[in-house]
Amino acid sequence: MPDAVTANTCSLQLMPDAVTALTILFRANGGMYDWCMFCWVFSFAGTLLVLLVELLGLQSLSPVSWTNFPITFACYAALFCLCASFIFPFHFIKDTNVYDKSRNHRIASTVFSCLATFAYVVEVSLTRARPGEVAGYMATVPGLLKVFETFVASVIFVFISNPISYTYHDALKWCMAVYCICFIISAAIVMLCVGECTGFLPFPFSRFLSAYALLAVVMYLTATIIWPVFQFDSHYSTVKRDYHCLSRGLCLWEKLVTIAVLTAVNFLLYLADLAYSARLVFVST
Repeated sequence: MPDAVTANTCSLQLMPDAVTALTILFRANGGMYDWCMFCWVFSFAGTLLVLLVELLGLQSLSPVSWTNFPITFACYAALFCLCASFIFPFHFIKDTNVYDKSRNHRIASTVFSCLATFAYVVEVSLTRARPGEVAGYMATVPGLLKVFETFVASVIFVFISNPISYTYHDALKWCMAVYCICFIISAAIVMLCVGECTGFLPFPFSRFLSAYALLAVVMYLTATIIWPVFQFDSHYSTVKRDYHCLSRGLCLWEKLVTIAVLTAVNFLLYLADLAYSARLVFVST
C-alpha cells in the first residue's frame, strides 16, 4: 500500500508540477513577480529533489525524515503556488490593457500555477495520515496545521514590512511580537520533526505541543483583538482609507485590513491545533 501511494505521489508530481514550473518562467517586472518566481522555482526544485530521491531509492541516506519531509514540502508548495495564483494575475493581468503575446503568457502562467496548486493539494490529501494509521507527525492534522500557521505568519510579515504599521503604539508592537514568537516556535517544531530531532528534547514532545498550542491561542487572541482596535479606532489611529490611492498593489489601509484578517485566520488555526494536540495527549493516553 505505501508503494502504491508513493507511485501515485510521483506521478502527480512528475506530470503537472514539472511542466508547470517550466512553463511559467517568462519575463515580467516588479517585486511581486520575484515573489511569484520564488514560489514556482521553490516548488519545481523541491519536486525534482523528491522525485530523484524516491526514484533512486535514497530515502535511507537522506539527512531528514522521509516520512515527514515529502508531505511537508508538498503542503508548503501547495500554499506557495496558491499564493502565486492570486498575486500574479492581480499584479500583472488585472487592469492591463495590453493584448499581446506577453498578456497571453501571463494568463497561461496563472492557469498552470492553478494546476500545480491542485496537484499538490491532491498529493497532500493522498499522503496524509488516516485515522488509526501510524505515520510521521507532519502527516497528521496538527503537523499540517503547523505548516499553515507558519505560512500565514509569513504572509503577515510581507504586509507588515512597513514599520509605520506597528511602531507608533506599544500594543501594536506586542502584536508584532506575537507574530514573530509564534512563527519562530512553529517553524522550529517543523524543522525538529523533519530533522527527526524530537527525541533529543528533555521533555515529552506531545505535551510541549499542547502547552505551546495553548500559549499561541492566548497570544493570537490578544493580537486578534488589539490589532483592529488600535489600527481602525479613531481614538488610537489616524489611518484612513485612501480612495484615491494609485498604488498598483494594496494601499496601506488595505494592508492593515489584510493583516487583521490573517491574524484571525491564524488564531483559528492555532485553536484547531490546540484541540487536536490536546486530543493527541489526553485521549491517546
